[in-house]
Amino acid sequence: MNKTEETLITHLIELRKCLIKSVVCILTGFFCCAYFSKDIYHYLSLPLANILPKNSFFISTHPFEAWLTYLKTSLIAGLFISSPAVFWFIWRFVSPALYKKEKKYSIAFVGLTSLFFIGGAVFGYFCVFPYAFGYFIGITEGTDIVFLPQMNSYLGFAFRLLLSFGIIFELPIVMIILSAMGIVTSKQFALYQKYMIVAAFVVAAILTPPDVISQILMAVPLIALYEVGLMFAWMVEKKNKPQ
Repeated sequence: MNKTEETLITHLIELRKCLIKSVVCILTGFFCCAYFSKDIYHYLSLPLANILPKNSFFISTHPFEAWLTYLKTSLIAGLFISSPAVFWFIWRFVSPALYKKEKKYSIAFVGLTSLFFIGGAVFGYFCVFPYAFGYFIGITEGTDIVFLPQMNSYLGFAFRLLLSFGIIFELPIVMIILSAMGIVTSKQFALYQKYMIVAAFVVAAILTPPDVISQILMAVPLIALYEVGLMFAWMVEKKNKPQ
């Protein structure tokens, strides 16, 4: 076995450890949230429940749906509350490829990554959910259709949106890491600015409901986050530049 193969195997072993520790943390969060799953689902459903038309309500279509939905709710909540620990394990996996100067910023990395991830989900919940669900409610107005959202379907849709916003808000962190590792420079990021605007609206069109307001509410923050990432990437390069 040559040195390259040994290095690859070492990285795979470290990646496996990172994944195992992350899963354990998420499961721990799941068990911590299980007791409060009904309350968590209640608050998660409020953006839609508050605008439901008269005679509309959430439904369960088979005996185990409510139970499974609360189980999934606990898992989703566990994912979000355990995210700081998961990001810490990711940092430990990535940090060997960084310079010693960057390794000192472990706490800042974990803090900012967690803040952006949870902040993205919060932004989606408070800013996008009302408009997105309002759009779907508006489609049925003036018709004979009675909108009865299914518990499990709503949870799946809400989770995809929350996770999408959480991941998208990590864009500046990804850009900082790429810059710190020397993979992409701030000048290269600047060259892709005009393409980023188009890409932001394409991503928004894919991930959000087909209404203009929801797409703008995702695309505009994504463009702003790219600019923030570009600024931080430039600062990282300037700090690492030999005097």
